[in-house]
Amino acid sequence: MTHVVTEACINCKHTDCVEVCPADAFREGRNFLVIDADTCVDCMACVPACPTNAIYADSDVPADQRKFIALNAELARDWPSIVKRRDPLPDAARWAGVAAKFDQLQHP
Repeated sequence: MTHVVTEACINCKHTDCVEVCPADAFREGRNFLVIDADTCVDCMACVPACPTNAIYADSDVPADQRKFIALNAELARDWPSIVKRRDPLPDAARWAGVAAKFDQLQHP
């Protein structure tokens, strides 16, 4: 089992989860984080640390968010590691309550 970052992270990118990850499993894009399944040790420390409830065990990802399992795996291959907490994106508070924001995901 691994953990997956889902849609709630888009345009928020809080990094509280990064700070508690003992395996340095997070990868950073412009407006989203992902978890590298090959690095994740399934400790679950990131789940309660996420202020937007964007992180799930892969077996618990809601049906409408299942596409994020493959997306995390794909993007983790190319995105750089992030190991230190940073400020969330400037409009994080505004985006935190937005449910459908997949079209806002920025990735090359």
